[in-house]
Amino acid sequence: MLLQNRVNKKELKKRIQEETLKRRTVSFYRYVIIENPTELRDSLFEKWQSLNILGRIYVAREGINAQMCVPEDNWDTFIEQLYSDVRFKDVPLKIAVEDNGKSFYKLTIKVRPKIVADGLDDNAFDVTNVGNHLTAKQFNEAMELPETIIVDMRNHYESEVGKFVGAITPDADTFREELPIVIDELKDKKDKKIIMYCTGGVRCEKASAYLKHHGFTDVNQLHGGIIDYVRQIKAEGLSTKFIGKNFVFDERVGERITDDIISECHQCGAKCDTHVNCANDDCHLLFIQCEQCAEKMHGCCTPECMHIASLPVEEQRMLRKGRKKEDSLSVYKSRLRPNLRDVLAKRNPIN
Repeated sequence: MLLQNRVNKKELKKRIQEETLKRRTVSFYRYVIIENPTELRDSLFEKWQSLNILGRIYVAREGINAQMCVPEDNWDTFIEQLYSDVRFKDVPLKIAVEDNGKSFYKLTIKVRPKIVADGLDDNAFDVTNVGNHLTAKQFNEAMELPETIIVDMRNHYESEVGKFVGAITPDADTFREELPIVIDELKDKKDKKIIMYCTGGVRCEKASAYLKHHGFTDVNQLHGGIIDYVRQIKAEGLSTKFIGKNFVFDERVGERITDDIISECHQCGAKCDTHVNCANDDCHLLFIQCEQCAEKMHGCCTPECMHIASLPVEEQRMLRKGRKKEDSLSVYKSRLRPNLRDVLAKRNPIN
């Protein structure tokens, strides 16, 4: 059996859009020692491909981090297979809030040094000494305490479209970059109650242990992250303290939690929380774009990208061919902060 996908992306996306079977989007993680990650990777690919599962999964010696969409007809078999492995027995599953079954278009399982890139030396501190896990109800109650500090452990483009009211949202592009920012920002508050959250909980596991290593005494984390928080508040009839969208790393890009729109189009400033990737294949900058700007700019972030995207495909490929990596538009634009609307506006006056 072929243990990797060989069909081009365009065809795969066409297939998933035309698919009629029902799928369930689910995510899970577990920190557990995996002696042979490559062997596990191949075994999982073979099993999950046979079940027509799609998704993005990272396997490392420290554990597994998975996001996938599973055909409902194969759900029970998937659970039975997953839980039959003692390393993943009863691992908590987070079911998507909004789900059309089109969250992934292929199955990708990669062996990585870590399941989340954090830049930390795990031998320098006890990664198992994590913070207290809070339910949605406990998290809400902790937020009401006068000196509680709420920390968003996600990237700036995630918190830009949705967050817990009153949360500190570090101005960081990556989790690796965010950790030292949080430590520095809270260095005088080590005796305060810290409650942190992320999408599904995996980043908070490492972050809470890191804060405790740095002397923070009352560290807490939202168990199951935003995804399970929403499930709990619905099941228990609780009020939500999260507003806006929950950013997700799949084809859906975001899950609507409340009707609040807390961000703006990066090109015109209109209220908007729709993330898109620039239509220029050599850019793919992630930014927020309203429908009107998308129409004017043909899905691109700048006039330069709009021009390149309008060229014949072969001509676009020729432009990319031989270009030095440091001169690539994608590298240049990755240095721009997507939330700096004024930067884009100056380069792209469309009003």
